[in-house]
Amino acid sequence: MKKEDKILLLIDGIVNLAVGLVLLCYPLGIGDYLELPKSDNNFYPVILGALILSIGIALFVERKYCEKGIRGLGIEGAIIINIITSSALIIFLIFGRLNLSIVGSIILWFVGILVFTIGVIEFFRYRLLNR
Repeated sequence: MKKEDKILLLIDGIVNLAVGLVLLCYPLGIGDYLELPKSDNNFYPVILGALILSIGIALFVERKYCEKGIRGLGIEGAIIINIITSSALIIFLIFGRLNLSIVGSIILWFVGILVFTIGVIEFFRYRLLNR
């Protein structure tokens, strides 16, 4: 694996760990501290649904294309998960009628755009290296 790919996966992993830790600590009050949406709406089920859908697609990619060297849960899976999950977040931010503070809105838009951008960079990097 090239150095650039390792750096990209490291950044991707750090972002995912940070978001995961925030969600795991949500019941402890971190959601209120970061002014994130309350859990009494459909925001979190939609994001979780997008994540689980992404993992399912990654598993099918793994099964169908593993003999061709395409790994569903490797970089290919990360691309699928990042693009689908961040797209769901961005769509929900646009159409979900969330009652967000400025801080919560900035945090969620930042995460959505960052994860989507990482997925796009991973996709084009993967395509470039596998021509």
